[in-house]
Amino acid sequence: MGKRSPLTGLPAMIRTSLLLLALALGVLGAPAPARAQAPGASADVGRVRVQYRPARPRPRIRVTPYPYSLYSTPYPKPYPYEYPGPGHVRQCTSWLAQEFRPSGTVIVPRMRCFWVPGVS
Repeated sequence: MGKRSPLTGLPAMIRTSLLLLALALGVLGAPAPARAQAPGASADVGRVRVQYRPARPRPRIRVTPYPYSLYSTPYPKPYPYEYPGPGHVRQCTSWLAQEFRPSGTVIVPRMRCFWVPGVS
Protein backbone atom coordinates (compact mmCIF):
# COMPACT_ATOMS: atom_id res chain seq x y z
CA MET A 1 0.00 0.00 0.00
CA GLY A 2 1.01 3.62 -0.50
CA LYS A 3 1.92 6.11 2.15
CA ARG A 4 -0.96 7.62 4.05
CA SER A 5 -0.99 11.17 5.36
CA PRO A 6 -1.64 11.68 9.07
CA LEU A 7 -4.95 13.44 8.29
CA THR A 8 -6.41 10.54 6.27
CA GLY A 9 -7.58 8.61 9.32
CA LEU A 10 -9.41 11.58 10.89
CA PRO A 11 -13.12 12.19 10.41
CA ALA A 12 -14.10 14.68 7.69
CA MET A 13 -15.34 17.38 10.11
CA ILE A 14 -12.04 17.46 12.03
CA ARG A 15 -10.04 17.58 8.79
CA THR A 16 -12.16 20.48 7.54
CA SER A 17 -11.75 22.35 10.84
CA LEU A 18 -7.97 21.91 10.77
CA LEU A 19 -7.81 23.08 7.17
CA LEU A 20 -9.86 26.22 7.92
CA LEU A 21 -7.74 26.94 10.99
CA ALA A 22 -4.54 26.69 8.94
CA LEU A 23 -5.96 29.04 6.30
CA ALA A 24 -7.09 31.57 8.92
CA LEU A 25 -3.65 31.57 10.57
CA GLY A 26 -2.03 32.01 7.18
CA VAL A 27 -4.20 35.02 6.33
CA LEU A 28 -3.79 36.67 9.75
CA GLY A 29 -0.06 36.02 9.87
CA ALA A 30 0.66 37.39 6.41
CA PRO A 31 2.57 40.69 6.38
CA ALA A 32 0.81 43.82 5.13
CA PRO A 33 1.57 44.76 1.52
CA ALA A 34 4.29 47.36 1.09
CA ARG A 35 3.18 50.81 -0.05
CA ALA A 36 5.07 52.80 -2.62
CA GLN A 37 6.37 56.16 -1.53
CA ALA A 38 5.55 59.25 -3.52
CA PRO A 39 8.54 60.74 -5.29
CA GLY A 40 10.14 63.59 -3.37
CA ALA A 41 8.67 62.55 -0.03
CA SER A 42 11.11 62.34 2.80
CA ALA A 43 11.85 58.98 4.38
CA ASP A 44 10.96 59.99 7.95
CA VAL A 45 7.46 61.36 7.21
CA GLY A 46 5.82 58.19 8.49
CA ARG A 47 7.82 58.17 11.68
CA VAL A 48 6.24 59.70 14.73
CA ARG A 49 8.41 61.65 17.07
CA VAL A 50 7.73 60.88 20.68
CA GLN A 51 9.09 63.20 23.31
CA TYR A 52 9.29 61.79 26.79
CA ARG A 53 9.09 64.03 29.79
CA PRO A 54 11.01 63.06 32.88
CA ALA A 55 8.73 61.74 35.60
CA ARG A 56 7.85 64.23 38.30
CA PRO A 57 8.77 63.31 41.84
CA ARG A 58 5.79 62.43 44.00
CA PRO A 59 4.67 65.20 46.35
CA ARG A 60 5.81 64.78 49.92
CA ILE A 61 3.10 64.80 52.55
CA ARG A 62 4.18 65.42 56.11
CA VAL A 63 2.16 63.64 58.76
CA THR A 64 2.47 65.02 62.28
CA PRO A 65 0.68 63.85 65.40
CA TYR A 66 -2.06 65.96 66.86
CA PRO A 67 -0.40 68.58 69.11
CA TYR A 68 -2.14 67.57 72.35
CA SER A 69 -0.75 64.04 72.43
CA LEU A 70 2.83 63.84 73.66
CA TYR A 71 2.80 60.04 73.99
CA SER A 72 1.04 57.15 72.27
CA THR A 73 -1.57 54.98 73.91
CA PRO A 74 -3.45 51.91 72.72
CA TYR A 75 -6.73 53.36 74.03
CA PRO A 76 -8.83 56.00 72.28
CA LYS A 77 -8.97 59.39 73.90
CA PRO A 78 -12.44 60.45 75.10
CA TYR A 79 -11.90 64.11 74.15
CA PRO A 80 -9.63 66.03 71.79
CA TYR A 81 -7.50 67.08 74.81
CA GLU A 82 -5.95 65.38 77.82
CA TYR A 83 -7.38 65.55 81.33
CA PRO A 84 -7.34 69.08 82.74
CA GLY A 85 -4.66 68.30 85.34
CA PRO A 86 -4.53 68.07 89.11
CA GLY A 87 -7.54 69.29 91.06
CA HIS A 88 -10.12 67.84 88.64
CA VAL A 89 -11.98 64.55 88.56
CA ARG A 90 -14.04 62.85 85.92
CA GLN A 91 -17.74 62.71 86.75
CA CYS A 92 -19.71 60.05 84.86
CA THR A 93 -23.43 59.40 84.66
CA SER A 94 -24.74 56.13 83.23
CA TRP A 95 -28.25 54.95 82.34
CA LEU A 96 -30.15 52.40 80.27
CA ALA A 97 -31.87 53.63 77.10
CA GLN A 98 -34.30 52.05 74.65
CA GLU A 99 -33.28 51.71 71.01
CA PHE A 100 -35.81 50.87 68.36
CA ARG A 101 -34.20 48.51 65.85
CA PRO A 102 -35.64 46.53 62.94
CA SER A 103 -35.27 43.34 64.97
CA GLY A 104 -37.21 44.87 67.87
CA THR A 105 -36.79 47.22 70.81
CA VAL A 106 -33.62 46.68 72.86
CA ILE A 107 -32.21 48.27 76.01
CA VAL A 108 -28.60 49.46 75.74
CA PRO A 109 -26.26 51.05 78.29
CA ARG A 110 -25.27 54.71 77.82
CA MET A 111 -22.67 56.84 79.62
CA ARG A 112 -21.76 60.54 79.61
CA CYS A 113 -18.66 61.85 81.37
CA PHE A 114 -17.19 65.31 82.01
CA TRP A 115 -14.45 66.91 84.10
CA VAL A 116 -15.29 68.78 87.27
CA PRO A 117 -13.05 70.52 89.82
CA GLY A 118 -12.56 68.40 92.90
CA VAL A 119 -10.35 65.87 94.65
CA SER A 120 -10.74 62.18 93.97
